[in-house]
Amino acid sequence: MVLVFAESPRGHLKKAAFEAVTYGKKVADLLGTSCTALTLGTVDQAAELGRYGASKVLNVADASFDQFDSQRFAAAIADVAKNNGAKVVIVSHTSTGKSIAGRLAVRLDAGLVSGVSGLPEVSGGQLTVKKTVFSGKAIAEYRITSPVSVLSLMGNAIKPDASGQSVAAENISTNAGSGRIRVKDVRTQEGRVPLPEAEIVVSAGRGMKDPSNWGIVEDLAETLGATTACSRPVADSDWRPHHEHVGQTGIAIRPNLYIAIGISGAIQHLAGVNNSKVIVVINKDPEAPFFKAADYGVVGDLFEVVPRLNEAFKKFKASN
Repeated sequence: MVLVFAESPRGHLKKAAFEAVTYGKKVADLLGTSCTALTLGTVDQAAELGRYGASKVLNVADASFDQFDSQRFAAAIADVAKNNGAKVVIVSHTSTGKSIAGRLAVRLDAGLVSGVSGLPEVSGGQLTVKKTVFSGKAIAEYRITSPVSVLSLMGNAIKPDASGQSVAAENISTNAGSGRIRVKDVRTQEGRVPLPEAEIVVSAGRGMKDPSNWGIVEDLAETLGATTACSRPVADSDWRPHHEHVGQTGIAIRPNLYIAIGISGAIQHLAGVNNSKVIVVINKDPEAPFFKAADYGVVGDLFEVVPRLNEAFKKFKASN
């Protein structure tokens, strides 16, 4: 059996959960087994996970899981995995998934491959998984020889497939013990799709010259329904919040479209965005390294190009 932990921050299932379950169903098909989805805490519409490939949906309906505690979450998932004989456990490669994947591997005595983006190959019941390494410069192949495997799935690595039927959630209990963490306050960024889940990202760098100029970036993002991002120097200068920083030391993303405005394209930045399906670069320096990684490039003054591009998008949307 393949067990998928479906994240439900603040009780709501997100795109990452649907991607993980879709991926879990495909892995289960390769192994000739079934896919079971697991949710923790109070969750709205857990039955919807059946539409994405789960033949069974389990919910630990314990309100104490409404606040994230990596130790308790890992203990609960591992307990369910053991009780149900799971051979593969899948989590999303989010901040939550990354904080529990290692703990899960230890508790299950399992091999772990994090940040996978493709389906594994199966031979003799063992999984062989490929993933990018060295900031996307190479591809490594991992063969998991342990009886149980743990995989974390990159965001936007697979398109959610809602071709199945809803499955009634089954409430279960788990022996996860009591947590030692007490959450006193939670502050979240609301309004836009989180960067790891965003399909369109508009990002800008020091070429913006001043944070007061960011309005043209926001306007373009609004027109495209995109999420905004920035380079590390911009975040370090407090021009933009740190949760918008993408790159090797920030958030790694793989949107369908990444528009880089006034960013030179240092290797550290490219490492976090080079898995984007389409990269568009706008920069006045024709020698900017980013152009080598771009699918499309515009050499020009961003303060002239971006407003004109935004107007073109508005006209296109109005006529279609």
